[in-house]
Amino acid sequence: MRNMVMALAGLVFAGLAAAAIFLYLKQPGAPVSPAAVSIAGADIGGPFTLTDQTGARVTSAALIDGPTLIYFGYTFCPDICPVDVSVMGSAVDLLAERGLKVTPVFITIDPARDTPEALAYYAEAMHPAMVALTGTEAEIRAAADAYRVFYQRTDLEDSAAGYLMSHSAFTYFVMPDGLKALFRNGFPPEEMAGEIARILGRD
Repeated sequence: MRNMVMALAGLVFAGLAAAAIFLYLKQPGAPVSPAAVSIAGADIGGPFTLTDQTGARVTSAALIDGPTLIYFGYTFCPDICPVDVSVMGSAVDLLAERGLKVTPVFITIDPARDTPEALAYYAEAMHPAMVALTGTEAEIRAAADAYRVFYQRTDLEDSAAGYLMSHSAFTYFVMPDGLKALFRNGFPPEEMAGEIARILGRD
């Protein structure tokens, strides 16, 4: 029971953090798609250097050389991450049908378990074009802080999983010159793809 309470408390905290981020970002009077949060004037994003699923070091400047979707999560996530990453991949496929190439990127918040080898398996299962990134605790924290990502470890007693990671759940659409859209958890890939196509002038 104690473990369940701790896990639920972590999820509630993550939800409150997500709501706070939403209120911080939303600008009064700014028209946005129902799938997206207005980011007008928000200072989100920044440079990072991480390690991809092949073991190669990757800079954000080299990675984000065109339209890119970024999601922060972890491979042991039992519910939210698989759904959100699947939505991101489906949106990428829908955009490809319009002739728009968008790179899906997964950044782990659990580098202790998400080694390059683990991420290679995960990325292959989720989307063939996915770039999956890990790094040291400090490198992950720096990238997450730059994108205003909340995450927190919740230890579980008497559990094979060991611990879970409570975290905010946004999908970031970025271009070489910065963040263009921020998508909330729970919207279908059609809406995400539609908003991205609109931003790119291909709606």
